[in-house]
Amino acid sequence: MKKRARRNHSSALKAKVALAAIKGDRTLAQLSEQFDVHPSQITIWKDQLVEFAAEVFERGSNGKARAPAVDIKALHAKIGELTLENDFLEAGAPRYRQEAGGASPPR
Repeated sequence: MKKRARRNHSSALKAKVALAAIKGDRTLAQLSEQFDVHPSQITIWKDQLVEFAAEVFERGSNGKARAPAVDIKALHAKIGELTLENDFLEAGAPRYRQEAGGASPPR
């Protein structure tokens, strides 16, 4: 028996299947045949939709998810730290290449 390749379903398909399952006008077997998805997968998607449906209405009035709180000062500090480290390593790189006998890469 040949195994079927693993498929990644789009979120739009998952929503469509879950909504059809919630409507209840067709059985899981019928939905499974129609969408070519295993019945247990349909049940999982339906449960996820029911569980997280309230989050749709918790968002702002523009319909977009709120951006997570970000500490700008910490990010700027990390950028400065990485820039300093990068500059230090670039300054030592030509000397290391000469000692190793290698050619310097083109810029």
